[in-house]
Amino acid sequence: MASATGIPAAMERPHFIGIGGAGMSGIAKILAQRGAKVAGSDARESATAEALRTVGVVVHVGHDAAHLADDATCVVVSSAIRADNPELVRAEELSIPVVHRSDALASLMRGGRGLAVAGTHGKTTTTSMLAVALGELGLAPSYAIGGDLAGPGTNASHGDGDIFVAEADESDRSFQKYDPEVAIVLNVELDHHANYASMDEIHESFEKFAAKIVPGGTLVVSADQAGAVELTRRVRRARRGTDTPRIVTYGLSPDADVRILAIEPNGLTSQVTVVLDGVEVAFEVSVPGRHYATNAVAALVAGVALGVPAGDLAAALGSYTGVGRRLQLKGEAGGVRVVDSYAHHPTEMTADLEAMRAALPGESKLVVVFQPHLFSRTRELGREMGEALALADASAVLDIYPAREDPLPGVTSELIIEAARTAGAEVTPVHSKDAVPGLVAGMVRGGDLVLTMGAGDVTDLGPLVLARLGD
Repeated sequence: MASATGIPAAMERPHFIGIGGAGMSGIAKILAQRGAKVAGSDARESATAEALRTVGVVVHVGHDAAHLADDATCVVVSSAIRADNPELVRAEELSIPVVHRSDALASLMRGGRGLAVAGTHGKTTTTSMLAVALGELGLAPSYAIGGDLAGPGTNASHGDGDIFVAEADESDRSFQKYDPEVAIVLNVELDHHANYASMDEIHESFEKFAAKIVPGGTLVVSADQAGAVELTRRVRRARRGTDTPRIVTYGLSPDADVRILAIEPNGLTSQVTVVLDGVEVAFEVSVPGRHYATNAVAALVAGVALGVPAGDLAAALGSYTGVGRRLQLKGEAGGVRVVDSYAHHPTEMTADLEAMRAALPGESKLVVVFQPHLFSRTRELGREMGEALALADASAVLDIYPAREDPLPGVTSELIIEAARTAGAEVTPVHSKDAVPGLVAGMVRGGDLVLTMGAGDVTDLGPLVLARLGD
C-alpha cells in the first residue's frame, strides 16, 4: 500500500546498508526526492555520501548497530551485504523487514511505464542514453543507473513524467523482480561465476526476465550477439499467446528488424545510420566505439516502442556525452590524455581497447593500467583478459580487487599476466598502486593515451597519473 506521499508505506523511513553503492545510492536518492525520510551507512566517506546528504539523506560512516533507528520501516540491502553485518543483525532483533535492493527499485517503478535495460555489458551506458535523451525531449523520466551521467552528474532522479528507466542487474538474478513495459537485452554472456555455473543457467535467468514484460510490451534484443540470438529463439519457442511480448531485433544482421546500415567512426564520436520501419534515420553518438553506437540504436528502438517519435529521439541521443567510468576523459597533461574505463570482462575490455585504438593517431601509444575484479572472474576468464590486453602497446596489471569475495587458492593477477605475455603483450605487474603514476609517466610521451581499466578503485589513479605527468 502506498502512503499519502505516493511512496510505499514500507519505504517511508528506510535504512540502507551500503548506501554508497551505485545501485543503492540511486534508490535512496529517488526515495528522498519523493519525500521519504532516508538514512543509511557506508564503509567510508565518499562524494556519493555527500551528494546524498544534500538531498536530506542521513549517511553514517562505518557499520554499527547504533546507526539503525528503532522506527525504521525497513532495511534495504544488496547481495553484497553479509549476514553478520551489525546493522542487519540489529534489524532482525527489532523485527524490521529486510528488503533487497531490487525489490525496493521494483516498488518505485510500479505505477509508471517501466523501461529496463539488461545485458552482460553496456547496461549503464544504454540506460544513461535513454535518461538523457528522454529528458532532453521534456519527458522528465525517473531513472536509476549504475553510474553518474556526465551531464546531470547523478546516477538517479525522480522525474515528473510517467517513464521510469532502470538498469536491470542480472548478476544475482534480481532483474527478474521488474515488470517493464519495454525491456532491452543487449547481450548474453557467461559472467558472475559465483552465481551462474553455465550458459544454460544464464539463459534461463534472462528468459525469466523477458517473461516479466507486461502483456502487450516489447522485448528489444540484439540480432548480432550469439547469446542474445539464442535468447530470442528461446523466448519465441516459449510463446504465451497474446501475453507474449512483441520482439524487435536490432543490429548489423540482415535479419534484424531494425537494421544498422553504417557506423562511421569520427575520432571520439560516431555517425550511425539505421533503417527503422522502412525509414532511414541518421544520428550522431558523442562517445567513441562501435559498441556504444550499437547501444544507442538499442536505446532508439526502445524509446520508439514507448511511443517516442524516432526522429526526435535520434536527435536527442546526440546530446548524450557519456557516463562516469565508461571511456570517461579524466584530463590531459603533457600532451597525454587519461581515460577511465569500467571494463572488467574480456568482451568489454576488447571493445574499449579497440575504440581507443581507433581514436588514436598512427604513432601514438595506448598504455593500460588494468585492475582485475573478483577472484572468481579472474579464475574463469583470466586467459581471455590477458589476450585482450594484447591490444594495448603496454600494460600495467594490478593485484585483484576482491570486492565482495574472499581470495581463492592459486588465483592471482599472474594468470592474466602470463596469458598476456603468451599473446605477445608487454605487461608489467604492479603490486602497489602508489607505484603506478611514476611507472606510467616513464612509459608515455605527448600524443599517447593512458587507459585506467577495471571495476575497482583503479579509477582513483587517473588524477594521480595526470598530476605526475604535469610535474
